[in-house]
Amino acid sequence: MPTLHQWDYLFAFGTIFAALDAFNIGANDVANSFATSVSSKSLTMKQACLAAAICEFLGAVLVGARVSDTIKNGIIKLSVFEGNAGVQLLAFVCAITVSATWLMICTRMSWPVSTTYSIVSAVAGVGIALGGTDAVTWGWNNGKGLATIFSGIFIAPGIAAGFASVCYLIVKHGLLSRKNPVIYTLVFSPFVFFTVAAVMTMSIIYKGAPSLGLNKLSKTTTAIAIVVTALVVAALSIIFWLPYVYCKVIRRDYTIRFYHFFLGPALWWRTAPADAHTMDVGAAVPDYRIVKDEQEQTPAVASDEESANEKASHDSAPVPHASALAAQVEKVDPHPIEGAWAEPKNLWIILRYKALPFLKKVATHGTSIDIHAAQAGKADSAEGRRIAEMYRRAKQYPNEVEHLFSFVQVLTACTASFAHGANDVSNAIGPFAVIYSVWKTGDSASSKAPVPVWTLAFGGAMIVIGLATYGYNIMKVLGNKITLHSPSRGFSMELGAAITVILASQYGLPVSTTMCITGATLGVALCNNDLRSVNWRALAWIFLGWVLTVPVVGTMSGCLMGIILNAPHFVR
Repeated sequence: MPTLHQWDYLFAFGTIFAALDAFNIGANDVANSFATSVSSKSLTMKQACLAAAICEFLGAVLVGARVSDTIKNGIIKLSVFEGNAGVQLLAFVCAITVSATWLMICTRMSWPVSTTYSIVSAVAGVGIALGGTDAVTWGWNNGKGLATIFSGIFIAPGIAAGFASVCYLIVKHGLLSRKNPVIYTLVFSPFVFFTVAAVMTMSIIYKGAPSLGLNKLSKTTTAIAIVVTALVVAALSIIFWLPYVYCKVIRRDYTIRFYHFFLGPALWWRTAPADAHTMDVGAAVPDYRIVKDEQEQTPAVASDEESANEKASHDSAPVPHASALAAQVEKVDPHPIEGAWAEPKNLWIILRYKALPFLKKVATHGTSIDIHAAQAGKADSAEGRRIAEMYRRAKQYPNEVEHLFSFVQVLTACTASFAHGANDVSNAIGPFAVIYSVWKTGDSASSKAPVPVWTLAFGGAMIVIGLATYGYNIMKVLGNKITLHSPSRGFSMELGAAITVILASQYGLPVSTTMCITGATLGVALCNNDLRSVNWRALAWIFLGWVLTVPVVGTMSGCLMGIILNAPHFVR
């Protein structure tokens, strides 16, 4: 039985809002990670949700932080609680409540914000309410002070934009702009896989595995682990990936399926269908184009004679009229309810043909929405025309070469998702671990609080649910809403963002994955050499959300803590 049994209601509120916070991390933060993959058509929305479900959950449960900072990021001092367990419990309940509420508001308004900045600002707010301005660490404090919050808004996007633009320029001029880009990409693909594997391994070591202590390995051991992992991935790409994509892209074997990938070298001797060389590459490779060719958008212009004949035949043909009876038949319910609704047969009809289809539609809405249509806007609207003009200013490359980059883009997205689940689940579960520890033991939590595995599983599950059910609301304002995406561009964006996070973790610089991927998107967009290929309005809207997070969340949490702590009450 917990010592603080009289404050069970605080623990209940903390549990509810920790779940809501994790839900919004999935809807807001994870959506940022997979927006580029979905926007470039490397993954469908359903595939992205499935990949995130596996990577985020495994990252949170297997290598998530088993110990959490009691005072998130060292923003406030432990002494402000004066050893009062009840006040500490209340403080973290207020912080997680305000953080979750703000993230819910931002997700509803399609604001991609930093979940880390949200919880840090909330903790700073309750600290000020308890101990005044002296309770907060305002300076740099080795990358853990409140000053890092403000500087990170400019540092993270700027660095990520630089790295992503360099990555894309290398890809663009080294591979895409060649006379035969497919051959060049196939030849240099092992080097691409090696680079991606090295960066992603560093991402897991430095950011995604706090409980394993991998970031404490010696420099020599770390370097060997990174190089060996990258070499293994590059070798596997030569053995399995290269023959698979060669059959699809070069031989245009439209009969090959995903499970043939595991045949590896045997595919070199696979015989393509006799008519494969006559087939368009689209028969074997998906279409990654956001903007279709003009000849596909507008019908071919017929000759005057053909037009006249067509017009004559059209005028002479009777005009069909919709049948009123057919319209009525279509409206007829195939499973009508006859008699009292409470009759067993009607209850079965309601359950089987009414309730279950409705619940299925609601549950799968987040994975079935057309993200590309939402990003492009309505064609007849001012926004839609503006987005279409933005698309036309970015060059699209052949599908066969973009198909090769889709594989490495998925690899970077999944690895980044694993590292994100391991690291950022603490934004919701870290404060909840303190709430649980204080409520269960009745004692104030020390500078470090243990994080039970079940709380990591709880947080990981809520993150997955958040992405699957509401992540589309953030994805629709990212990706193609900012600039035209493709697998090669998306790969460069994700790689640039990952490099930024790795370097920042080594030098104690304040960065957010949200800000990194947004900055990387801008950096790649500027490589189009046209400022009008960027949706500056969308970027301004996103930046506004970043700026408002710190003062709004800090003020709200401080006010909530102050009001509850100093509220009049009856003396019994």
